[in-house]
Amino acid sequence: MVIPKKTKYRKYQKGRIKGIDLRSYVSFGEYGLQALSSYRLTERQIEACRVAITRKIRKIGKVWVRVFSDIPVTAKPTEVRMGKGKGSIDHWIVRIKPGKILFEVSGVPYEMAKRALELGAYKLPIPTKVISKDINHS
Repeated sequence: MVIPKKTKYRKYQKGRIKGIDLRSYVSFGEYGLQALSSYRLTERQIEACRVAITRKIRKIGKVWVRVFSDIPVTAKPTEVRMGKGKGSIDHWIVRIKPGKILFEVSGVPYEMAKRALELGAYKLPIPTKVISKDINHS
């Protein structure tokens, strides 16, 4: 699991995910996995997706992870009464807006990249689609 070395605050409020990500496009690789809805992805989900993609393309291609879980989520232990402050940090999340590129792949044929990104998408709880590099943004 990858967690940040330092954050501005120890504990954050939940917040809301509003709007769409219009500025996110495939910039490092040739193909990308794009989120179609908003969600709070955990570091475990990101890592499971990365492992699935990496296993499919092996050492032929390269994978870029474009998201990083940097927001701590707190949880109180079970069977604890209300009050007595906020709970301790339980896990880390990243807020995903629709249109955000989650992963990128390069160095493999389209069919293999599409299959690898689809296998990774099975590990995620949100609808996604595979997109290719847009010539206008390069």
